[in-house]
Amino acid sequence: MVVNTCSRPYSQVFIESSLYNAKNLYKKRRKAMLKELDSFFVIAGMPIEPGSEEAFVQTWNKMVQEPAFLYLTGINQPGCYLLLDPKTNDEILFVPPKDPFKEFWNGKRLGYLEDNNEVARITGIKDVRPVDELMDTVVARARKLPKGSYAYAYFFEKFKEDHNDRFRHQLLKALKPTGIKLKSAAALHWSLRLPLEPERIKDAEAAQAVTDHAFRTILANMSSFKNERALGLALDYEMQRASDGDLAFPTIVAGGENACCLHYVKKDEPLKAGELVLLDFGIRIGTLHSDISRTIPVSGKFNPLQKMLYEIVLDSAAEYQKAVRPGVPLKEIGNIPWDFIIRELEARLVKGCKGKFKLLYDKRPHGVSHFIGEQIHEGEPGTRSLETVLRPGMLISCEPGLYGEFEATIDGKKYREKIGIRIEDDLLITKDGFRNISQNIPRTVADLEKLMA
Repeated sequence: MVVNTCSRPYSQVFIESSLYNAKNLYKKRRKAMLKELDSFFVIAGMPIEPGSEEAFVQTWNKMVQEPAFLYLTGINQPGCYLLLDPKTNDEILFVPPKDPFKEFWNGKRLGYLEDNNEVARITGIKDVRPVDELMDTVVARARKLPKGSYAYAYFFEKFKEDHNDRFRHQLLKALKPTGIKLKSAAALHWSLRLPLEPERIKDAEAAQAVTDHAFRTILANMSSFKNERALGLALDYEMQRASDGDLAFPTIVAGGENACCLHYVKKDEPLKAGELVLLDFGIRIGTLHSDISRTIPVSGKFNPLQKMLYEIVLDSAAEYQKAVRPGVPLKEIGNIPWDFIIRELEARLVKGCKGKFKLLYDKRPHGVSHFIGEQIHEGEPGTRSLETVLRPGMLISCEPGLYGEFEATIDGKKYREKIGIRIEDDLLITKDGFRNISQNIPRTVADLEKLMA
């Protein structure tokens, strides 16, 4: 086990891991970026603390860094910038001035202090400068470039009004006298970022182990939870107490019809005997996440209709996974589970049980896969990089679902359900196909009922 390289007061400011040397990993990523660049590159972290632009926010909020900046630096605080220059191999980190009074309120922060190397020691970036030197440094480098050249920044041409776009306009204004243009480095960054390094795979596997243990604990104690809130709090506690990070996202606990709302957040309804409850949950370890969905019976046993529908969704995941391999884009295979589900509803429900169904959507309710990385839903905004060809090391979700109203007569008894079912696993792409790194987390009807008995 690798010992943490920075002091504990900075543990949520500089993201490390107990499994490997984080400074070396971030350094390796910056070197890879430098190798691909043909001009200097500037990237902004989040400019301000979350929520602080609103007058009514007077309490501390958890920092959520720009994932692209976090990927290259590990720094999880606002007001920082990074410049990489392939011609000189320079790595320059710009940070706000040290503010002891603010630290008195909110804890340690990376800050510039003349003749002090603490920031360099913690981050591994030797050249640390005050943030008010950023634009002068950018302009000075731009003036050394040949006429008609460009510099790089991190922004999206089709995604306006986020902090990256605002920073782009600040750069354009500063660069206007030099005649140097700006080019987006987002595509280059994604090509490096989507495949996980061995270190990040360790983090992802550790997150799976924590999630597995938490889910099994919940199954064993299911009878004690009377409402969605109690179940959600217990699940969150079990994940967070065994991790070094926070939840991957707010846990979804949706009982009965509530599971038909894909991003259900109300989470305060009673859990009713005979109904199902849909759980969508995960934890962060280092900068990686688990992203798991399971749908379980509140009373510990599926009724025959619930079991049929659940197994249709489970089988659709297996059908989809037959096509998951390097060399194909997610967009090309995305309809496989939805087509399978419709066929099986017709065969098993309508023809097999003289049943009927009414879906709450047209053909497909949501994407079946997304990339997982620094963001839980990784990929370029607006597209989630679904046209990106799968490569070894990439981590994707597999989450088919079924949401609607269903009727069937089974063994002479009529069943009727308005139901939402989702089953989600995380698949690591390998050179030959994939490895389901969440395969140990119970998912079959037999396993779930046994663990809840």
